[in-house]
Amino acid sequence: MGNTNLCTAVLPCLTFTTLYLAFLLLHLSNTFAINSPSPYKPVDNIILNCGSSDNLTALDGRTWTGDVNSKFFPQELSQNQASLATNSLKQSSSAFSQVPYTTARLSVSPFTYIFPITSGQKLIRLYFYPAWYGNFDRSKALFSVKAGPFTLLRDFNASLTADADGDPNDTISREFCVNMEEDERLNLTFTPSDSESSFAFINGIEILSMATNLYYTPSDSQGFPFIGQENWYSIGNVTALEMVYRINVGGAFISTAEDTGMFRSWSTYENYLTEDISSVLPVNTTIEVQFTKIPAYTAPQAVYRSARSMESCYTNK
Repeated sequence: MGNTNLCTAVLPCLTFTTLYLAFLLLHLSNTFAINSPSPYKPVDNIILNCGSSDNLTALDGRTWTGDVNSKFFPQELSQNQASLATNSLKQSSSAFSQVPYTTARLSVSPFTYIFPITSGQKLIRLYFYPAWYGNFDRSKALFSVKAGPFTLLRDFNASLTADADGDPNDTISREFCVNMEEDERLNLTFTPSDSESSFAFINGIEILSMATNLYYTPSDSQGFPFIGQENWYSIGNVTALEMVYRINVGGAFISTAEDTGMFRSWSTYENYLTEDISSVLPVNTTIEVQFTKIPAYTAPQAVYRSARSMESCYTNK
């Protein structure tokens, strides 16, 4: 958790920053308040099952609301009238039977979801299942996604992303953080690319209030240092963030149901270990984690109960 990888691209008047959020936890922890409640209870908690008219319950027990006739997908917008609600053609994947991957909203022209939500920092999660939808070739799904002024995805090809690891039946999710000002609506616009016969699609959308300054720098803080750099770095509210990896080093997979109220998940670390050098895996499942500087909702206790350390830390030489 001591390693921070940062990639920044500048947009006109705004900054879009890709962060490996899992590795920022240690750096940002000193900015958190003390004695905050746990678990975190989000003010905004919207989970939309795109292309469906039904309310369905997912494996984690949460109910996904269909977007057909939903206030979040106003049909009075002319561009939305051209979109289709459709079912995915069954493939050899268990995802076919899971919410929200059984249905999709798609179109060869732009379409927009409108979310009237409270001000503050939000998590946006987008869910994709790059299957065939009727006569729509999965390889032709090429599109961009904007959240207000931020371009979250540009010329995104879901099928290529799924095929990259050799499993074309993979489902894909993307998570972002944005800040909303007072009386501001969150508009999510899906726009097909200019290439011939391209289309845009989405299976599920999740909008969730996140704990204030969990990943952002408080306005009264100088930020955090970079190793070898004199200037401190801060992440302001005019920045959008993308979660790339969230890893439970030394421990097991942590599901959304095991999170502290923000429905995040942690991957296991083995697939990201490039060299299995001599090291030990200290794990203490009975340790009582004491939260004195950071709120208990920062991460599940299981994250703090495992680690990977060099063997020299545990032997006398």
